[in-house]
Formats: sequence, C-alpha cells, structure tokens
Amino acid sequence: MPNSPAQKIKPVIGIIGGSGLYDIAGLENKEWRRVDTPWGAPSDELLFGTLNGVRCVFLPRHGRGHPIPPSRLNYRANIAAMKIAGVTDIISLSAVGSLREDLPPGHFVIVDQFIDRSFAREKSFFDTGCVAHVSVADPVCPRIGDVAEQKLKELNIAHTRGGTYLVMEGPQFSTRAESELYRSWGCAVIGMTNMPEAKLAREAEICYATVAMVTDYDCWHQDHDSVTVDAVVRVMQQNAEHARSLVKAMIPALGKSRGLCPAGCDRALEHALITAPERREPSLLSKLEVVAGRVLSH
Repeated sequence: MPNSPAQKIKPVIGIIGGSGLYDIAGLENKEWRRVDTPWGAPSDELLFGTLNGVRCVFLPRHGRGHPIPPSRLNYRANIAAMKIAGVTDIISLSAVGSLREDLPPGHFVIVDQFIDRSFAREKSFFDTGCVAHVSVADPVCPRIGDVAEQKLKELNIAHTRGGTYLVMEGPQFSTRAESELYRSWGCAVIGMTNMPEAKLAREAEICYATVAMVTDYDCWHQDHDSVTVDAVVRVMQQNAEHARSLVKAMIPALGKSRGLCPAGCDRALEHALITAPERREPSLLSKLEVVAGRVLSH
C-alpha cells in the first residue's frame, strides 16, 4: 500500500559534496561506515552523524582526496547507498562555472532545472527485465529549495533562486563555441556531476535539490583567461566555508517530522513500472529491492 498522506516521516538528511563538507561544528556521533550496494561500492565510506538531534549522512562525491573523476563516479551506488542508509532528503552541493554575467564567482544558485549532456554514465537502476519510466520534468524538490533559499538569506550569502544547470561529460572544460551555445539555451551554470545523480535520486524516491557554487566564469567570459589559479582557490575556499554554514543551517530545518513530500518525490515510482509482474527478471528485482522495494512489494 502507498504511504498514508497522514503518516509522519522522521527525515534523515543526506549531503553529497566535496571533501571537508562534513567538518561542521556540532556534528556528533560521527562514524565512517562502508555501505555495500547491489551496484557496487559508492565513492567512499559514508559518514553518519547527528546535528541538533537530526540524523545525517555525508558522502564525499569524488571520494576523500578527490581521486575519482566525474565520468568514473558510480552514481547508482552513491544514491543506492544513501537509500540503504535511510536518507529521505539529499542536499547536493556542486562547484560550477557561470554562464551569466549576473552570477559571479562566489555566488550560489538554487538550481531548478538541468540539461543533461553527459553520455558515458549509467543513468537508471532499471534495466531489461524491469522497465520503469519516471518523470523528471521538475527534477529538484522545491521544499528543499525553499529551505536553502531561507537559510542563504539568513546567512547573507549571495544567491539566486532558479537556474538551469548544464551537465557536461568532462573531464575537459567546454570549448568557447560550446559555452556560447549553452548560454544561447538560457543555461545559468555548467558542471559535471549532478546528472544522473538527480535522476537516480528520483528513481529511488529521495527528495533531492542542488545548490551550485560558482567558482569562476566559463570560457565565454572576456576575463576567463586572465583569472589566476590563486584567485580560483580563494573563491573555492570561501565557497566551502559558506557551504558548511549552509548545510549546518539546513539540516535542523529539514529534520523536523513531516508528512509526505508535497511534490511527490517520495512517490515517484507509484505509476512508473511498465513490465508486467510475470515478466520481471528475478535477479534484477533482488537488486531493485533496496531502491524500489516500496512499489515492488505490492
């Protein structure tokens, strides 16, 4: 049976981002734990802890020390590990380049759309033997975005609500022609990591939102080639400090008991399964149980 609308959920907050994001004053009961998934190992062990009594789980997206490039991230294992850990809400923090003059280095963008130009990544938990089509028309959870906006205002961190994140494959940056093309599409920022992360979170019925942190202008900008490494490093250090402050503020706000997600993120699979029950592949179903057990069991 689907969850009752009156049912109260005690959220567990997942945070995916860079190494050091978890160096937050007040984080208690810290424990690094290995979490195995049917899709292999995530980027690193997960750091479990509590902040103001709220359970939270941190995952360094590229692993501690950043050994894994974007194209080699095991996105399915990362999201499955979050699901296995009981995570209900994911705050995803991502370093990006700016495609707009009004989004300077140091600016935070609460992303509301993506254009996925990645091409070398596994993008679904589902496969031959159990087909599902999940809507990602609105790929981020507005409830988490609301909390991010409120806390960014309170922290006096420069930010913009709304903007399209162009996900490129990498690891190379854009050509100038590509950068101008993405600007013509109306994109706000460009990065390499948040797809298929957002799609997989939706398949796993986890509420998900991206806060993109601008490190520099992409190569369309006239000042791009004159930016020094030292300047970029300074911005990244400031962004990391602001990100820790933001996460510390958001976790208690998101951790309050609540009902079902108003946007339906936690019920995304309700009508998504296409394959007839008698044609579903048992070996795949056993893997899917960890992310889709709610709908596979009825």
